[in-house]
Amino acid sequence: MWGFAWVSLGLAGVGGLGDGGGMQAVTDRLKNFLQFVAIKLIDEPAKAQLKVTELGPKRLRFKLVLAREDVAMLIGRNGFTASAIRSVLKAAAEKEGVVVTLQIHSHEEEAEFQARGV
Repeated sequence: MWGFAWVSLGLAGVGGLGDGGGMQAVTDRLKNFLQFVAIKLIDEPAKAQLKVTELGPKRLRFKLVLAREDVAMLIGRNGFTASAIRSVLKAAAEKEGVVVTLQIHSHEEEAEFQARGV
């Protein structure tokens, strides 16, 4: 249906961040938002991955890993599309007291980052 691979990296406990499930619900809502938006803007959703990493208490990093052509589409002209997505994502997270960042990479860039340990 979505074509996205959802990968959770470093989330503490079943409930996420050890707060009885509240953080996991917030994470899931943010994930669903990103999937919905990205699906509408990219051509190859089957190649898309959405990763989330806990950076600290109530701090998350979302990483969209896409086909190279889809990265350009999602970033948009002069970065306006990506900026708009980040703004809405941050506003939704802030409402829940969570700080988020969003990175958008191609599979090739992601492989380079992993090889360098970044």
